[in-house]
Amino acid sequence: MSDVIKLVLSDKQIVPSDDLIYSLIGEKQFLWKTVVKHTTDSYKDVSGSWNYYNDGKQWLFKLVQKKKTILWAGVLADCFRISFYFGDKAEPFIAESRLPQKVKDDFKTSKRFGALRAISVRLIDESDIEVVKELVSVKLKIK
Repeated sequence: MSDVIKLVLSDKQIVPSDDLIYSLIGEKQFLWKTVVKHTTDSYKDVSGSWNYYNDGKQWLFKLVQKKKTILWAGVLADCFRISFYFGDKAEPFIAESRLPQKVKDDFKTSKRFGALRAISVRLIDESDIEVVKELVSVKLKIK
């Protein structure tokens, strides 16, 4: 995705609350709630928190299982963007997954950040939830 998409939670003094987030994403809040419920109900020892990151001057939600980061989420003007970072050993897991071919192809050609490559999903409709669920599954298969 070459378009620059601006995250909206940039004020360090305003800690994200459910009310604030839902006011920004509106009717798409059910997509976020579904992702969080799925991960916490389906996997052990999963927790998340909002943290302010000075390098990007943004609040991001970090979902972890014990010490392993599963995903990062940021709030856009009308939805969420969820990002996953994978190393090269994820490639066979992604290739064998039920992810859409476009996601698989984008991963193969995505820009590297050191040894990692990102897959980002904007939560726009219910089909995006399935992509996120599959990416969480892939992430947690990798040791």
